[in-house]
Amino acid sequence: MPQRPRLAAPADTAIAAAMSRTLNALSAVFQALGDGEHTLNLVAERTDDAYLTGRADLSIGTAPVRLAMLDEDEFCDLRTLLVFALEGSTVRSAVLVATTAAEPSPRAYGWAVRDGWLHPMNTADLQAAVIPCPGAPAVTRDVCPAPVLLQFPDADEERPHV
Repeated sequence: MPQRPRLAAPADTAIAAAMSRTLNALSAVFQALGDGEHTLNLVAERTDDAYLTGRADLSIGTAPVRLAMLDEDEFCDLRTLLVFALEGSTVRSAVLVATTAAEPSPRAYGWAVRDGWLHPMNTADLQAAVIPCPGAPAVTRDVCPAPVLLQFPDADEERPHV
């Protein structure tokens, strides 16, 4: 059986820059989603072919401003996975899907990680990603185009991602 490739540890400066981008990206996602109950799902394929997932349920309010997580540990795990996805040296691909509780059915928005940032997914790709597995009980989600998330260059990065 062939050995899995070893993951090379990214440099501390690369992780710090990715942490900053992650905070900016999550802030942009929260603003895009707006008030309500939301679920974030992140799937990442590492360079050693392993898949990792993260999930967080949260509630966002703007009057007054509030962000509440159902489980803070789950949110920390998702945020950490997003840091490594945006850093990019150990993650081949990653997708973030946000589901917003809405009537009559939930709405789904998706972003793919490219060049160190979250970019809106093609709605056809997102539709394929959120189709419930055959035989599994699941809620059908309305797929919506994800908004473009504005990225502000990090002053600490030598080469900000675009």
